[in-house]
Amino acid sequence: MIKIIVGTNRKNSLSFTIAKLYQEILSQKGAESEILNLIDLPHDFVFSALYDKNGKNPEYNAFHEKVKAGDKFVFVIPEYNGSFPGVLKTFIDGMTYPNSFRDKKCALVGISSGIGGGGIALSHLTDIFHYLGMHVLALKIKMAKIEENMSDNLLTNRLYMELLQTQAEMLINF
Repeated sequence: MIKIIVGTNRKNSLSFTIAKLYQEILSQKGAESEILNLIDLPHDFVFSALYDKNGKNPEYNAFHEKVKAGDKFVFVIPEYNGSFPGVLKTFIDGMTYPNSFRDKKCALVGISSGIGGGGIALSHLTDIFHYLGMHVLALKIKMAKIEENMSDNLLTNRLYMELLQTQAEMLINF
């Protein structure tokens, strides 16, 4: 089962909207998936589940187990301040090193309000995943000016839709 990670804990995020769309695409291609939204992490996980408290927060542990059970991932990453959200980095820091991600595979989708499509964020995240031993699919989607390419929670940019279709197929076969 492919795990789709929403890389922010912002309420009503466009990242979650894109994650649901990706899930539909995977379903159409016959692949099962599950969305893991960082908004569902315990609010105090930074203090109750990391470092010397690793393994002591049952809610975080349940989330962590879902990640550990995955072999393939899609990360939908919004660009925040020229990189990705801090909650995603903290979430990654709470995973078992290096086994949670070692030898697993992922695809990255970046979204941004600006013209970069989250490219720098995807680059930063790729470096981290390579360090952790995760294999990152070469096709990294960069969706620039995302708000201008959405209408009623639907992606209206045909190229973006084609890229999502292509990447999903590549991930399934990865």
